[in-house]
Amino acid sequence: MHRVFYIITFLFTILPTFSQTTKNPLLAEDLAAQKKWVDSIYESMTLAEKVGQLFMVQVMSDQDAASKNKIVQLIKDYHIGGLIYSNGGPVRQAKLNNELQSFSKTPLLVGMDAEWGLSMRLDSTYSFPWNMTLGAIKDNDLIEQTGRKIGEHCKRLGVHFNFAPVVDINTNPKNPIIGNRSFGEDRDNVTEKASAFMKGMQTAGVLANAKHFPGHGDTDQDSHETLPTINFNEKRIDSIELYPYKKLIKEGLSSVMVAHLNVPSLESRPGYPSSLSKHIVTDILKDSLGFQGLIFTDALTMKGASDFSETGDIDLAAFNAGNDVMLMSEDVGIGASKIIEACNKGDITEERLAHSVKKILQAKYKVGLYDYKPIGLYNLTKDLNRLEDDILYEELIENAITVVKNDRHFIPLRELETKTIAYVNLGDDSGSTFFNELKKYAKVHHIEAEKLSDLSKKLRVYNTVIIGLHRSNDSPWKKYQFTKKELAWLQEIAQTHTVILDAFVKPYALSEIESIENIESIVVSYQNSDIAQQKSAQLIFGAIPAKGHLPVSIGAFFNEGDGLNINTIKRLGYTIPERVGMSSQKLKRLDSIAQHAVNHKMTPGIQLLVARKGQVIYNKNFGKHTYNAKNKVQFDDIYDVASLTKILATLPLLMELEENGIVSLNSKLSKILPEYKGSNKEDITIKSMLSHYARLRPWEPFYYHTLDTVTKRPSKKYYRGKRTNKFNIEVTKNLYLRSDYKDSINGIIKDSELLTTLRYRYSDFPYYILKKFIEDHYDKTLDKLVQDHFYQSLGANYTLYNPYYKISSKKIVPTEVDDYYRHQKVHGFVHDMGAAMQNGVGGHAGIFSNANDVAKILQMYLQKGFYGGKRYLKPETIDKFNTCYYCSEGNRRGIGFDKPQLGEEGPTCGCISMTSFGHSGFTGTYAWADPEEEIVYVFLANRTYPKAGKNLLLRENIRTEIQRLIYEAIED
Repeated sequence: MHRVFYIITFLFTILPTFSQTTKNPLLAEDLAAQKKWVDSIYESMTLAEKVGQLFMVQVMSDQDAASKNKIVQLIKDYHIGGLIYSNGGPVRQAKLNNELQSFSKTPLLVGMDAEWGLSMRLDSTYSFPWNMTLGAIKDNDLIEQTGRKIGEHCKRLGVHFNFAPVVDINTNPKNPIIGNRSFGEDRDNVTEKASAFMKGMQTAGVLANAKHFPGHGDTDQDSHETLPTINFNEKRIDSIELYPYKKLIKEGLSSVMVAHLNVPSLESRPGYPSSLSKHIVTDILKDSLGFQGLIFTDALTMKGASDFSETGDIDLAAFNAGNDVMLMSEDVGIGASKIIEACNKGDITEERLAHSVKKILQAKYKVGLYDYKPIGLYNLTKDLNRLEDDILYEELIENAITVVKNDRHFIPLRELETKTIAYVNLGDDSGSTFFNELKKYAKVHHIEAEKLSDLSKKLRVYNTVIIGLHRSNDSPWKKYQFTKKELAWLQEIAQTHTVILDAFVKPYALSEIESIENIESIVVSYQNSDIAQQKSAQLIFGAIPAKGHLPVSIGAFFNEGDGLNINTIKRLGYTIPERVGMSSQKLKRLDSIAQHAVNHKMTPGIQLLVARKGQVIYNKNFGKHTYNAKNKVQFDDIYDVASLTKILATLPLLMELEENGIVSLNSKLSKILPEYKGSNKEDITIKSMLSHYARLRPWEPFYYHTLDTVTKRPSKKYYRGKRTNKFNIEVTKNLYLRSDYKDSINGIIKDSELLTTLRYRYSDFPYYILKKFIEDHYDKTLDKLVQDHFYQSLGANYTLYNPYYKISSKKIVPTEVDDYYRHQKVHGFVHDMGAAMQNGVGGHAGIFSNANDVAKILQMYLQKGFYGGKRYLKPETIDKFNTCYYCSEGNRRGIGFDKPQLGEEGPTCGCISMTSFGHSGFTGTYAWADPEEEIVYVFLANRTYPKAGKNLLLRENIRTEIQRLIYEAIED
């Protein structure tokens, strides 16, 4: 009696709240036209046709002919009302759907389980994140956008109902069927997310379906395998499980799916499924909550309904319980005949049958089936894989990734010069995308071993270990836990190293860790998709902020809602062009020009990078190392950047000295290098010579003076084939120059004649001079200085002098087959002869790098000397050097930096701001930055291979034409 009294009280309490304030969500705006169509169709139907509308059957779009024919017979013989699609591909589904619709007198209502997009049910390339991932996002506008995009996909594919969102509140970590499909454990968060998702999808014209009523979240059983029990009282169910439905029904929810559950507090018959319970479906959902939309059963083929021995009885019971649509009946023919028999006997009234059938017809009208048209096949796959969807996916992942622990603010990683970083992959899925993204920021090594003892030995040389737990992203039901072995390895590594743990699985995996005390930072990335791996690496290095908050609690460690907000430290990120106001389509034209240059042998290969607003948006490689090579150009291959060395190495060191007061732009050579006193260059200033406005000769073929006058080969007076104390300058492999010849070079420069006319004349001499000054000042070589002061902390780990000694030649792009000086292929040694005669370390040439590293240095300049959380140079220093002091004299140059042309001819496309700056290099390289448009452009090539003679890149304006197209791609 007490239970009956409570239920009656419960019903009378909530009935006025909902039934008086809800309306039929299936009603269309043109209500009169809808009613006319519904009544007309209904009145024209036979009893069998009416009953057939109640059935929605499952269709596999990749099924064989025999299976398809069975569906056709169901349409013809039993007049089924709808289809629910699974598996297959979009084009196959569209074709099949068009064919099946052609057999139906009344257009079929089409549904899908597309909870996170179509690709989990189709073989298209696109999918949105799982609900658990979305549950970590604070910005519900993004969730509404997700619902709308998914709705647009469904509509394009001819799907009218999406069985989403899941509104189950997942308070049970062991739930095998909900888990990742739930927005989380907090009723308010779940409700807000589900509401936003529903609004978005229904705005797109696709009807939403909240499931699984009354609530499937708190069970550890799989409803596909058994009949799970929800063993809570009515008060708990009302306050938790039913909570989302109340709001969504008020807001116009179109349909509900009733779960396959045993709920003893709501259904007294033991083991009686909720989908068959009149009390649950009619008394609570329809009467108490006032729901007037369509009510679907869950699949009627699920196990556990043991009270029904005869096929078809379940369908009849489901209809009598108050459901409108019988989903995936075991046998439509028998189920329909049972309902028809009940109608003929008067057990089911005409009013009851009309109630459900007319609701189904109302839904069909609302989704446009009154004017049915077949699905258009043209561009279907393209329409389901849109750029705008990719953009949203990125935003969702960025907003979801959650930092739950960060001792000593360890991430984002700073002071990279102090870090030796290893990456360890746990789990059974690939982490290669994560690893490759990490390598864009720092020198990271992938360490693996079969035994823990071997792994520990290999990790001894590293002080920072990034551990990724990677498990399959194929579906939300895949295994996600650590193995016992992985848990033991994690604890052992954390005992001896600073550890960042990144879990690319649902958060519950972390609850299995015995202790997190020794783990400095823990990141939850939720999924192992490529985008999640990329964005998580970017977060670890501070290119994007951390915004996510846990949608569920994790054991004793973390509570729902936990999540640390972490700001960026302004390292380069990587994203889609449209996110920074650029056009992907227009940037594709860069591909054509770069490929044209390779195809027409202007250069064997190219690395090409474009960044805007701190984000790399284009980073592609073209061609091979040489014309006849097999090795294609890769991201981590390095090029001899030639004169880019001037602004990548010498200039930043000089800027540092200038702002520290060691020199000024007006410092004279006689002051910084006493040996220049009394020379014709003693009064030349740093400003004038770095502006190429000091009458210095452009170049001197120093090597030519060391050749045998007869053979034109290296003279034995100056060279040896083996290193000795007297001959220890290695100009190339097995060729050593006299140790004292560096002094001869400096003497030649000091004693050289000046040009007779003061005008702009490009010269390498200033960088020989400044190299000597900088090295004398620090008593260290330039290569060591620039590494210590800039490259190591910048994470420019692919940027170095003399790579031949340090990395595999397979990763170094050769520059020339030299037949005039070294008489061999120049590979791993600097191409410039003067730099080669300085042990490969020139102030004007000698740096090898890849496009990504060059972009980091230019981005540092663009950010006024700040990068990666560190200030390298003051803004005023950057501005001082990026100034054209002699423009009035027709000289475009800044201090070290090249600047846009003042007239028609020059180093840029002529379409770029005058505040921009950059440089080019003899080997075909080019790098440019524009503060006004926040663009960095890097072009690396080896156009000098095999011969340096004709500069076709320059003749055909390849680099500047690419620059022009970059600017044409700006759309904001």
